[in-house]
Amino acid sequence: MIPQSLRTLIDETRGQRRAEWAGREVWLANEAWGELAVSLQGAQVLHFRPAGADGGWLWVTPTPQTLPGAIRGGIPLCWPWFADENTADESPDRSGPMHGPARKAPWRLDAVDEHEEGVELHLSPEERLHGQLVPRAVIQANARRLHVELITEHVGETPVKITGALHSYLAVADAFACRVEGLAGATYLDKLADFAERDQQGELGVRGALDRIYRSNAELCLDDGTRRLRIARQGSDSAVVWHPGDAPPGDTSIEAARHFLCIESANTRLDPVWLVPGAQHLLGTTLSREEGATP
Repeated sequence: MIPQSLRTLIDETRGQRRAEWAGREVWLANEAWGELAVSLQGAQVLHFRPAGADGGWLWVTPTPQTLPGAIRGGIPLCWPWFADENTADESPDRSGPMHGPARKAPWRLDAVDEHEEGVELHLSPEERLHGQLVPRAVIQANARRLHVELITEHVGETPVKITGALHSYLAVADAFACRVEGLAGATYLDKLADFAERDQQGELGVRGALDRIYRSNAELCLDDGTRRLRIARQGSDSAVVWHPGDAPPGDTSIEAARHFLCIESANTRLDPVWLVPGAQHLLGTTLSREEGATP
């Protein structure tokens, strides 16, 4: 579920090309294995549709902000902190942007590795985003799955505490009819109740606004009644599940918001990462169709 203007650009693409969309440079692929769209603002996957699927797996708001605002949807990179947990913020008063600087920064496409089954992209920021930390992104797409990695390398001299997320907006038929499987019995922090700690009773059914951080590294399954999507996470012991209910952000209507659910691979206050000089951390998410499920 993406804006018609982006849909048109993809339909006009044969193979791979660069184009401009919403004032941003985007990389597009329309190949035998499927479709992929990546914004070079934030190294953000905007669209993925594997061959044979009846629709894309990601959602993008039909009314994206103009630059320098971030695009709501796809898979934004929250780095090197998640939300306002800005322990890695180097500004004097820690007044850096929500979710860190990576999602609004310009990134360069360093390499495109092609093979018969799909493609692998490597991206890095055009400018230094942190005094001691260097991020890079890897995006792999083929007819079976989408895999995104956010890799952080410590090139400085003192330990740094980081959080972060791959803030995936998954396209659904109706957010309030979704079921998320794999979290039964998990402890979570309820951000809508001042981070109260609770236990998930049974599987999660989405019926309205929610903003939860689950302590879990389990593989999850999103069932929206029309599609069953597997969500595996790497380097993450936090699963963030978020929907704004009937009070969406200003760049999205209530009607449009009913068609996404965020299920995020994250490092949060539950599992922050301490990086020492010379160390690396990989945060990853993998989306795949459940075997035997309909497209």
